[in-house]
Amino acid sequence: MKAVADKKKAKNIPEYIIYMYQMEDLLRVYNFNMEDIRQYVISHYPISEAEKTEAAIWFAHLAFEMKKAKVEETGHLPVTQELVDQLASLHWTLLKTDKDYFDLYQNAKPHLIRLLLEAGENAPKHEIQIAINAIYGQLLARLRSREVPAEILEANDSFGDILSYLNWIYFKQKESKTRQN
Repeated sequence: MKAVADKKKAKNIPEYIIYMYQMEDLLRVYNFNMEDIRQYVISHYPISEAEKTEAAIWFAHLAFEMKKAKVEETGHLPVTQELVDQLASLHWTLLKTDKDYFDLYQNAKPHLIRLLLEAGENAPKHEIQIAINAIYGQLLARLRSREVPAEILEANDSFGDILSYLNWIYFKQKESKTRQN
C-alpha cells in the first residue's frame, strides 16, 4: 500500500491523489480499526510479512494524520489537498500561457460548469478538485458495480486529458528545479 502510494506519487500526481482518497475512505469504512484493516485488507495482499507490517504501520500513520486533521468523517488529508492545490495553481498558470492546455480545458469546461452548477453551495473551491472528484466518483461507482452515466464518462475523459497534461507539466517543472539545484 505504501509502496503503491510512493510509486504513484513519483509518477502520476492525480493518480496518487485518487489513491490516497481511496485509502482514506478505506480507513473510514473500517472505523479506523487497525485490527480489522490488518485482517480484512492487509492480510489479503500477496506481500511478505515484513511488507504487511510496514503496510499496517503506514495505515496507522494515515489514521493518526486523519484524526489530527479532523477528517475522520469527511475531507482529505491536508498534505494530499496541497497537491490538489498545486495542480490548480498550475492549471491557472497554463490557462494563460499554454495554448495546448487551453484547448484541452475548452473541451472540459462545459462539463466543469455543469458539475459546478449541480453542486451549488457544496461546490469544491476550484475546477481541478471538481475533475478529481468526478474521476474518483467514477472509480467508486465501478467498484460498487454501478452504472456510470454517459455524460460523466464523457466529462471524465476530458478531465483525464487535463489532469494528464497537468501531471506532465508538474513533473517537467519538478525535474527542471532539480537540475537547477
